[in-house]
Amino acid sequence: MIFMLYLLRVAFKVNDNLTTVSMFLNTLTPKFYVALTGTSSLISGLILIFEWWYFRKYGTSFIEQVSVSHLRPLLGGVDNASPSNSSPSNGDTDSSRQSVSECKVWRNPLNLFRGAEYNRYTWVTGREPLTYYDMNLSAQDHQTFFTCDSDHLRPADAIMQKAWRERNPQARVSAAHEALELEDCATAYILLAEEEATTIVEAEKLFKQALKAGEGCYRRSQQLQHHGAQYEAQHRRDTNVLVYIKRRLAMCSRKLGRTREAVKMMRDLCVFQLMKEFPLLSMFNIHENLLESLLELQAYADVQAVLAKYDDISLPKSATICYTAALLKARGVSDKFSPEAASRRGLSTAEMNAVEAIHRAVEFNPHVPKYLLEMKSLILPPEHILKRGDSEAIAYAFFHLQHWKRVEGALNLLHCTWEGTFRMIPYPLEKGHLFYPYPICTETADRELLPTVFHEVSVYPKKELPFFILFTAGLCSFTAMLALLTHQFPELMGVFAKAFLSTLFAPLNFIMEKVESILPSSLWHQLTRI
Repeated sequence: MIFMLYLLRVAFKVNDNLTTVSMFLNTLTPKFYVALTGTSSLISGLILIFEWWYFRKYGTSFIEQVSVSHLRPLLGGVDNASPSNSSPSNGDTDSSRQSVSECKVWRNPLNLFRGAEYNRYTWVTGREPLTYYDMNLSAQDHQTFFTCDSDHLRPADAIMQKAWRERNPQARVSAAHEALELEDCATAYILLAEEEATTIVEAEKLFKQALKAGEGCYRRSQQLQHHGAQYEAQHRRDTNVLVYIKRRLAMCSRKLGRTREAVKMMRDLCVFQLMKEFPLLSMFNIHENLLESLLELQAYADVQAVLAKYDDISLPKSATICYTAALLKARGVSDKFSPEAASRRGLSTAEMNAVEAIHRAVEFNPHVPKYLLEMKSLILPPEHILKRGDSEAIAYAFFHLQHWKRVEGALNLLHCTWEGTFRMIPYPLEKGHLFYPYPICTETADRELLPTVFHEVSVYPKKELPFFILFTAGLCSFTAMLALLTHQFPELMGVFAKAFLSTLFAPLNFIMEKVESILPSSLWHQLTRI
């Protein structure tokens, strides 16, 4: 009963206050509304200018930062999305000082077979998975890998030199058959395995014939390599051919399910690559094929050993290296990770290391998570990739998505933490955190490499304006418009303001009227005097 009386007392006081407010509003002049809206517009404009300056300098909203840093802890929340003890890698930062004005395109270490895979996709869907720019780059690579200045001395090599320059696939295949009629030509078998074979089994058979011919050429050129520049060029070409054939044979074994055999061949190739000093061998990136095969075997200790060798400060990074390192770190904690539990107790050391590894990987290539989390559809990877670009993200996710799915909770940990990367990277985006600044030419190059007809190219996730800046901008614009209208039409705006306030308080007035009608007048009079 006492509680009911207290509520009625509050209601009666509200009713009196409403009467007072109504009398006050009736005494206001249009000049007051002009001054009020003008002052509000000025204050919100000053807040907007300060917020924008703070955002440009620090990359976050001042109001948002204060609310997260000071208010959220009082309410019991802890922001563990981004680690606080992360420090930039000095090696990566120092090496970042190199020129990054142009985007270097790399050959995809895991590129598919044209005849057995790319053409099969075309037969089924009617779409061309490779762009003309991508195939033109491959033609240039083939001329670099498989030809030399002395090819005119051997008729079959002379025919193949012309074949690699042909744009028409049928003309290239016909030239390869013509070369094989003259002699066993390793590069002719390579072309047929890549473009004419319609299955991986057929491709493997042709590559085995290419290996037999290539080993013979390699042994002969090895004996003559020091007899002059011409023989040195032949030996370099024969070395490239031999490495290419063995790598593709290893990939055939991997695709046919003989993964252990593929791993052995790739390990031998990595040793061979380290022993040779020809710069072109480093373009094959055979260790990335090895990492993928080891992940298929779930040989995580061997994967860590390979990463220890290639994830080095002095060596170029790739999505395969960065995200594989993140996967190994996540594997130790992801099965028991819970964002709610982590928010209450904070991140453990192992969880912090995993989150830092994910942040590092996402900063290197921010396009990968959307493919791993299946927020974007995958397409067939191109034959060339742009490091840190959408093309590299597609090539990585196409082969490694299954490995992330196999590790329990890894995708959940990635989902909970990857977006925190963009709060850590300094703003403007031209600056870097762990790596050199993100290249501005990436989007243009990816549009050349990827079939944009049926694929929407992913661009670098730009930092969005914080909510409070957008809210302040809207408030400033709204109050400025009200100030202008009040100045031009003071009487009309006064009527509008009164009508708006009357409408705002109408529900409360309606409730009070109902209470007055229900209660007896004598009781109502006594309650108003309490």
